[in-house]
Amino acid sequence: MAIDLAPPPPLGEEVVVATVEGKKEEAEAEAEEGGACGGDAVVVAAADAEVEGHPYDFHVSGPRNLPPPNWREIIRSSWKDPNYKRMVMACFIQAVYLLELDRQDQKGEDDGLAPKWWKPFKYKVTQTLVDERDGSIYGAVLEWDRSSALSDLILIRPSGAPRAVLALRGTLLQKPTIKRDLQDDLRFLVWESLKGSVRFIGASEALKTAVERFGSANVSVAGHSLGAGFALQVCKELAKQGVFVECHLFNPPSVSLAMGVRSMSEKASYLWKKVKASLPLTEEALPDNTKEEGNAKKKLRADKKWVPHLYVNNSDYICCHYNAPSCSTTATEGVPDEQLQQRKASEIAGDVVAKLFVTSKGPQKFLEAHGLQQWWSDGMELQLAVYDSKLIHRQLKSLYTATAPSTPAKS
Repeated sequence: MAIDLAPPPPLGEEVVVATVEGKKEEAEAEAEEGGACGGDAVVVAAADAEVEGHPYDFHVSGPRNLPPPNWREIIRSSWKDPNYKRMVMACFIQAVYLLELDRQDQKGEDDGLAPKWWKPFKYKVTQTLVDERDGSIYGAVLEWDRSSALSDLILIRPSGAPRAVLALRGTLLQKPTIKRDLQDDLRFLVWESLKGSVRFIGASEALKTAVERFGSANVSVAGHSLGAGFALQVCKELAKQGVFVECHLFNPPSVSLAMGVRSMSEKASYLWKKVKASLPLTEEALPDNTKEEGNAKKKLRADKKWVPHLYVNNSDYICCHYNAPSCSTTATEGVPDEQLQQRKASEIAGDVVAKLFVTSKGPQKFLEAHGLQQWWSDGMELQLAVYDSKLIHRQLKSLYTATAPSTPAKS
């Protein structure tokens, strides 16, 4: 269930990171009491004593070592660096969190905190996604700002930079939005689906409009926590139609009651297959459904094109199940390391449908492990674990099973 447990302090109450020791301690205590948006998405940089400003200011809690865009981007684009792209996508999601907080404090582009999180990258917000039930902002479409880029002598959009980005926030435990956020959290917890939500419809329409305007290759989607759940399911629906967009999912929810029931069923099925495997059966005697599974697996290898990027911290129990191995790992006992590596390489080449990045030196406490800030922090080290993921494999199967039927002939 994608619940971000640490709501932000009211933005109307200015929290200043002061150089005086007494004021600094007071600011830290107030920030700790109120929490931060995006599941501890922003943390006061206490070590940066000389930096003054609101703790959610980009220059206070934002990334430190991102190179500012300039004319050199035309020759050597920073967007080709996966780490740079990951950090910028996380910043865009943070901007959506702050758009809602700015709305609650009746702040606009001139005095709000949110614009500081997209302007440094030469983007602008062209559409905000508003939940009609409570008026809260849960997403935004950001587009490349050509006029702002020209002011820094960036004549063309850098290679790899998307024309448009759909960014979706997670849960905010604030009175104006908590009710609707938790409704969608519970929806996912019970059914593992968000299709019935107003926000799913709004995000789908915004994504389809962006794809129609700029083409799927020029559009990206990014989401955190509950927003990552929406992003994954919206992109999957589009992928079923043969339209593939780049998707970045930070701390995507992986826990649900439906998943638990399905897991028990899969374990029973796995044990039954082990029993059947011990019986002498020829290929002709195999059940038809077993042959169909083999054919479906071959089709997955041939058809897979959409590869979302998932960013997971194993200390975050909301998303850590994405890194859980499938039952097949039990069959690796006693297998030589060299042979095991070859098997993993084969799986990577054949069945992978997502790039799963796991933090190797990430935060250990839950609130920080589920937070957004870690994904733009300096020193982030990620390991690519794309093989043998039980949850990803199941989601891949559900995606391409829907596209398995052949296209009907034109009348």
